[in-house]
Amino acid sequence: MASQISSSNGFNEENVSAGHSMADTAGGFDATPRGPCTKSPGPPAANRHRLPDERVAITHHFSVGGHEGYLTVGLYPNGEPGEIFIRMAKEGSTIAGLMECFGTVVSVSLQHGVPLRVLCGKLSHTRFEPSGWTGNERIGYAKSIMDYIFRWIEARFLTGDQLPLFDVPAGGKTNDKGDITSLAAPPGGFEETYVPGDAPPCVTCGALMVPNGSCFKCVNCGSTSSCSL
Repeated sequence: MASQISSSNGFNEENVSAGHSMADTAGGFDATPRGPCTKSPGPPAANRHRLPDERVAITHHFSVGGHEGYLTVGLYPNGEPGEIFIRMAKEGSTIAGLMECFGTVVSVSLQHGVPLRVLCGKLSHTRFEPSGWTGNERIGYAKSIMDYIFRWIEARFLTGDQLPLFDVPAGGKTNDKGDITSLAAPPGGFEETYVPGDAPPCVTCGALMVPNGSCFKCVNCGSTSSCSL
């Protein structure tokens, strides 16, 4: 009889163990709890620190088992990574969509304060296809694309043998503000890499294409745009 009364009043073991109060339950003792107890501990709210509208970025070309791609890392003013973009295969393909979404997740995580070392520790050495030799002497064989990307990021930004953000070119020097000034002429073919106008970006690597007859070509990766003859 006692069990029937307690069950009808909503006073059961589930409500007691979850820490619910019958006074906080919608509908009194005859309704189920609205949710978990508000006093339960949880992660603190994180604030997003966006990158400035104009920021420095590094683009790295990689190849894993013959699958080529481009990794772009956007940097905060202090040189710490704040976003990544991964471009692989053709625009609209499945792997390109997955890499774009994955880059968005990592970028939002970095901007909400997730340490880069934690991401590298979680995602490096993950094993799935495609895998293979990379041609990078620091990495060698990559177990997956994620393995290569985060091992490269770790070597580039976290380890003791970090590379300088920008190397001073031959014949150049730094002024009092730390800016690089060069007395040498720009390298040959530089004019071909920038053509003002309405040239579209390359769908493979994102670089600006240049006119090639009635079509456009990419001087970075060699891709051409589709055009009607």
